[in-house]
Amino acid sequence: MKNKLKFLIGVSLKRKIQSKWFYIANICIALVIIGLANIDHIINFFGGDFDQKTKIYVIDNTDVAFDIFKASADASFDLSNEDSNYELINYDKSKDEIIETIKNNEDDKNSLALVFDLDDTNIINVELISNNFVDALDMSLINSAANSVKVYLAMEKFDISDEEIVAINSGVNINRTVLDESKDSADENMEIIKSTVFPIFILPFFILVVFLVQMIGAEINDEKTTRGMEIIISNVSPQVHFFSKCIAGNLFILIQGVLLILYGALGFLSRGFFGNTSGVSDLVGQFMELLSSLFTPSFVDSLVYIIPLVLVLMILTFIGYSLVAGILASITTNTEDFQQLQTPIILIVLLGYYLAMMAGAFEGSVIINIFGYIPFISAILSPSLLVMGEFSVIDVIISIALMAITIFILIKYGLRIYKVGILNYSSNGLWKKMFKALKVK
Repeated sequence: MKNKLKFLIGVSLKRKIQSKWFYIANICIALVIIGLANIDHIINFFGGDFDQKTKIYVIDNTDVAFDIFKASADASFDLSNEDSNYELINYDKSKDEIIETIKNNEDDKNSLALVFDLDDTNIINVELISNNFVDALDMSLINSAANSVKVYLAMEKFDISDEEIVAINSGVNINRTVLDESKDSADENMEIIKSTVFPIFILPFFILVVFLVQMIGAEINDEKTTRGMEIIISNVSPQVHFFSKCIAGNLFILIQGVLLILYGALGFLSRGFFGNTSGVSDLVGQFMELLSSLFTPSFVDSLVYIIPLVLVLMILTFIGYSLVAGILASITTNTEDFQQLQTPIILIVLLGYYLAMMAGAFEGSVIINIFGYIPFISAILSPSLLVMGEFSVIDVIISIALMAITIFILIKYGLRIYKVGILNYSSNGLWKKMFKALKVK
């Protein structure tokens, strides 16, 4: 029996790995992952030079607008720890001349011009001149800096002292006090980052589950459609056939998971060969900085028990999904029927993923915590709750235990359905036969 099981696992695994679609799919996946890791370099290569600074010409008819505008813009970038993507120019010529420059000078096609004029009613009037529409980021900066100019001139007009101006414009200093002694206020921002970033790492699990379910279903349906199932079952028991499909499917998913990690590593390592970018274009670099801020000493120490628990739960969940996929595929007669039956499986995975994304926004939600124990959903939701502190190690162990019990039930009762459905090519009265098979010991 062991030799037959090993043989069927080997055949099934070779069919998956040695197929052309496996090589084509992995080449495409590798290119996409490496491309996404270097998306800023790719954009720059094809002419998207985001490192080129936007020129903003300022015609200052108030004598103070340029200095205040520049100070406000610089302060915005200091607060965000970014380099300025703008070049502010104090333009001493007329509005008509700057319009001609922006219209006709190729180097200034994307430049902006601001004209500041005094106004008795509104303090100042500001005119924004450009060839094209102004994007949201540029407009936000301009509005903020222009308002700073208006506030300054208004205070000067109504004879408010510099000390009062500073007092009014200075930010509020909020002293944070956390009453729970087990929580450090310095880690508060980290909790927000964890709840936002961690679901991103669960996304590959979602993709691999979809691969696993479709792959097992397609292989079983292919053997039934070609009548090869009759030859196989005449030589091995349905039990051996069932386990061979599940084991081969899970081994394939583990191999594919390792390959995804390898592609991700190659993507980020390849960034070093192309040099660094800065400013708005370095989206990947900013994301990596966000991740580095996540790995505080306390969080790194917690990974010692988080990673093993998450891996065990995910592996058990993969096994559970493979068992469900095999059982459902056995009672269908073609691929189209299986596609319909697998829809609830995909919805369950989606539910877990969306709950993991919402867990941070609804911290302490009882219903979300309950879903964290439910088999199949727990593999996605429990790790997020554990990282956010909503779940303890005991809670994750309970999720693991419930998933293990579910696997036992699927093997015990699912195998009875598999034996009946695997050689049944008619959908008439099939569900009655399935429920009848559950009563057979």
